[in-house]
Amino acid sequence: MTYRSILVGTDGSSTSFRAVDRAASLAGDTGAVLVLVSAYHPMPEKERLTASDTLGDLAYKVQGATPAEDVLRAARERAIAAGAKQVEEIAVEGDAVDVLSNVAREKGVDLVVVGNRGLNSLAGRLLGSVPANLSHKSPVDVLIVHTTDGK
Repeated sequence: MTYRSILVGTDGSSTSFRAVDRAASLAGDTGAVLVLVSAYHPMPEKERLTASDTLGDLAYKVQGATPAEDVLRAARERAIAAGAKQVEEIAVEGDAVDVLSNVAREKGVDLVVVGNRGLNSLAGRLLGSVPANLSHKSPVDVLIVHTTDGK
């Protein structure tokens, strides 16, 4: 099976950008369309002002449309540098697992890519993590990219 469209979730963190790099490389190699998705929750105005000052590592809380759009812009640049030719960007309000599985279904993608961050944490084992929960909810194949360095 050839993947014609690949969705990758990003929250702006350095680990999620590693997943973007891997998905973009795969999309470039297969000629697939790469769909970048960022889930967010609205943030109070006061927090939004301080978040805008923290653009170093974009993991400053992907909340509110503007930060999500910033994350997607940065992810698009990385994706193109990694070889993706056709890139779409989608920011959707909601829980990451629900957003990624719903967009995968709506766009009819063939593969969903996420990083493994959270799989080995205590909270991840107790509460579940995006990669673990997505692997159960996704309508298509899920590639979990090893994005952490044993941390």
